[in-house]
Amino acid sequence: MLKFRINDIDVEAEPGWTVLETAREYGIEIPTLCFHEAVQASGACRLCMVELREGDWTKLVASCVYPAKDGLNVYTESERITNVRRWIFEMLLSECPASQEIRDMAAKYGVTSTRFAIKDPEQDCIMCGLCTRVCAEVVGVHAIATQSRGVYKKIGSPFMKPNEACVACGSCVSVCPTGAMARRIDLVRGKMEEDQTNAA
Repeated sequence: MLKFRINDIDVEAEPGWTVLETAREYGIEIPTLCFHEAVQASGACRLCMVELREGDWTKLVASCVYPAKDGLNVYTESERITNVRRWIFEMLLSECPASQEIRDMAAKYGVTSTRFAIKDPEQDCIMCGLCTRVCAEVVGVHAIATQSRGVYKKIGSPFMKPNEACVACGSCVSVCPTGAMARRIDLVRGKMEEDQTNAA
């Protein structure tokens, strides 16, 4: 077993565990959005950041991808982490203001407004990629993909057209942290009435 400390509490982890997995094992809360046990962690949303300390040295890491190691000193609620978490929530509120899930989670951590400009009041997707990863890694059909790059990046089927590879399993909807995929599923699989017409 690996032995280290989280918030000055002695913890043990199995080899291969991450800091996030260890914290959850001990009931220590670290917020996440892009993490799901069913797929490989990506560290995309950075909401799970924690602070590592060793004397005067400190480092911020994404706990979902940082491996547990002997002798770590991890802090999940330090002043530095609280400040970073606030900034991330404010950015999320500006990037996907239509997501009630994001607003509720941000409010839980004391963030109810954002200083950043809101470009699309209807946006509810944080581009975390959970839907694409579960479709590829668990379902194995690659029916969902990330389109374009930067500010033009979107989540949908290749070429943004209904994809015959989609098996309508709902895995993407179940892992989506903001509920956005439930409102986009028809863009991937096509509307059910169209499927029924084509089948006839």
